Amino acid sequence: MKFSVYDPDFSSYLLDSLLDGILIVDMREKVSYGNTAILRMLDIREEEVNSLPFPNFIKDEKLREFFSLNGEMRERELGLNSHHLLLKYIPYTVNGKLQKHIFIVRDITDIKDSQSQLIEEKMSLDMIEDLLQYAYEGFALVDSEGKIVKWNYEELLGIKEEDAIGKPVSEVIENTRLDIVVKTGEKEIRHIQRIQGHDMVANRVPIIRGGKIIGAVGAVLFRDASDIREMAKELIELENKINEYKGEIERLQGSKYTFDSIITQNPKMEYLKKIGRTAAQSNSTVLILGESGTGKELFAQAIHKASYRKFGPFIPINCAAIPRELLESELFGYESGAFTGAKREGKPGKFELANGGTIFLDEIGDMPLEMQVKLLRVLEEKEFERVGGNEKKFLDARIIAATNERIEEAVEKGRFREDLYYRLNVINIDIPPLRERIEDIPLLVEHLLEYLTKELNTEEKIIDKDTIDILKKYHWPGNVRELRNVLERAINLSNQQIILPKHLPERLIKNKMYTDSKEKTYPLRDVVAEAEKEAIVNAITKAKGNKTLAAENLGIHRTALYKKIDKYGLSL
Repeated sequence: MKFSVYDPDFSSYLLDSLLDGILIVDMREKVSYGNTAILRMLDIREEEVNSLPFPNFIKDEKLREFFSLNGEMRERELGLNSHHLLLKYIPYTVNGKLQKHIFIVRDITDIKDSQSQLIEEKMSLDMIEDLLQYAYEGFALVDSEGKIVKWNYEELLGIKEEDAIGKPVSEVIENTRLDIVVKTGEKEIRHIQRIQGHDMVANRVPIIRGGKIIGAVGAVLFRDASDIREMAKELIELENKINEYKGEIERLQGSKYTFDSIITQNPKMEYLKKIGRTAAQSNSTVLILGESGTGKELFAQAIHKASYRKFGPFIPINCAAIPRELLESELFGYESGAFTGAKREGKPGKFELANGGTIFLDEIGDMPLEMQVKLLRVLEEKEFERVGGNEKKFLDARIIAATNERIEEAVEKGRFREDLYYRLNVINIDIPPLRERIEDIPLLVEHLLEYLTKELNTEEKIIDKDTIDILKKYHWPGNVRELRNVLERAINLSNQQIILPKHLPERLIKNKMYTDSKEKTYPLRDVVAEAEKEAIVNAITKAKGNKTLAAENLGIHRTALYKKIDKYGLSL
């Protein structure tokens, strides 16, 4: 049957029902028809089609390029936003004469997505096959009937894949349980399987889709169980080596304190912590001043930890504890044969070890003058040589120095070079002694008790109010270090949870009595005796136990000092 009736309304209805977009342009380059789908696909409004010249209403430049009226049939794929479009141009001719231009646009996004998914799945399957190929000693893939569909046991069993595929796995692999796993759906991990006289370690895992077992895969992890013991041994050795390296790194870094470790509520100390944090952001040298035991190294470590060098080493060196003849080699290292007794391979110095981190020169005031000259040159030139060597080594380390001496007096007396002093004293941190921040004592006591009871593995301790009062009235010539020692002694002597005054050293108790005596009247000889004892303790502490120097500072002969020590029963 042949329809000869032409109904324009019906044709328009039919074209509008199509999923493909259709656009018809006449010979005057005017759009004579466009269905609903074309408007949606090209994101254009009907009024724009009627008001703008063809094809200016098409917003996308690449898409607009396709809509040219050159009379040649063509086809092209194009991505538009998140869609893939198939574009087709058909010149409509009658008796060889061009009558209309027809554009057909099809949304093929779903097709493209399916193609991409298929490609991705193919790639995933290839990757899984590669993984199975190289990750295991051998593997076999079976279907739901336990028949082999993929095989990689040739190297292990000497059976080629083409000879194994399609056969029941139980007929090909000795003592296999893969056929059982397909039936039960229970995976078997790290099972011992005896094959050709060897105990092999294998995994067997069912493959389940939609709740149905469609197959299983078996893979040999180790072709001999003894390999596991060997690997375990290697892992233990590797773990030991890692722990050794970690310990060495921690030793080289050498810093564990931060600014949070500096316990204080004293305004000056809070200000110094702020200065320290600011100093940490630069690479300038820092000079830390303060009496022995005030926490100079604690400040130095905190600055290091807050700086960009915190992952580098923190190398401390006590300039007063090293003999002057060894100080240069300790600081700068030495080459093979530099002196008698030198190691054959040479040795790096502290400056070399500190590269990338911080070097802390403690007791810098005791450094010999000849070494001060060399240190100044290193600070100025940022390079040094090992003892006995001529190779220049670049210095990349932050310098922090500290001293408990009155460094400016040492400069005036010629014991410390003025130019080195100014080179070190770029940022100055002068830590006050504990006697000038008495308000910190309760805080420090609480912190130290918590730390010491853990370190000594003993029960937690609390401190009596009278004990705190005695601690606050003592002059603390040894500063926080002395306070720590006093508390450690008290913890060991106390067999109860509370620390009482009787657990404190006698010198603190007598000091309390002397302090209280200011409000009472005591015989003059007792007052003088207490004052003498305090002066002797202070002098010997400041002289670091050197009684000759202490006697000189007290203005008495050394013999007289020893007599007074015996007289007062001082254990110094």
